Amino acid sequence: MTGDTLQTREKLPDAVRVLLEAHPRDSWEAKLTQGGLTQFWLQRHLMFRQLMGELKGATQSSLDKRLSPKDFAERLSRYGGFFVQQLHEHHHIEDVHYFPLLTAKEPRLARGFELLDGDHQDLDGQLKAFVDQANGVLQAHRGTDNDAVTTASGRFLTHLSGLERLLDRHLTDEEELIVPILLEYGESELG
Repeated sequence: MTGDTLQTREKLPDAVRVLLEAHPRDSWEAKLTQGGLTQFWLQRHLMFRQLMGELKGATQSSLDKRLSPKDFAERLSRYGGFFVQQLHEHHHIEDVHYFPLLTAKEPRLARGFELLDGDHQDLDGQLKAFVDQANGVLQAHRGTDNDAVTTASGRFLTHLSGLERLLDRHLTDEEELIVPILLEYGESELG
């Protein structure tokens, strides 16, 4: 279904939201006292959202001339590299460890994990474009053509906005699929 792709969906399909109905998002905080895995995992998602905000803010500040080219290049290199490396690692661990365990625990939600795996593949392409565009911005900053810097930075900011939307959709859907499973069955078997 075209409505199930990361680019087009507004939420997970109802068929894989069955445990979310039993464990709605607004009840999670009160139930998250049992173990640290779920809290750690949600904190990682928050970190990705914060890094995206930092990258967008730094890019906009650079465009507005409120951040020097040197400071912007340092932030983009540091935060951008960390963002890409950590997100790849996070997705890899989910794909090879957590998704198979959670699918075995709750087979009714296998379609949801297929969607999330597809998201990871889509996001890999987005991250490659992110790296290419970030490198283009850094290269433009090494030169003396202010128009090239503005053009590359503007294009990068547009890409960041699109990536932020896709990443937030994915993270939200992942949370709404996985946290209810962990609340229903516990964390002990996940390692």
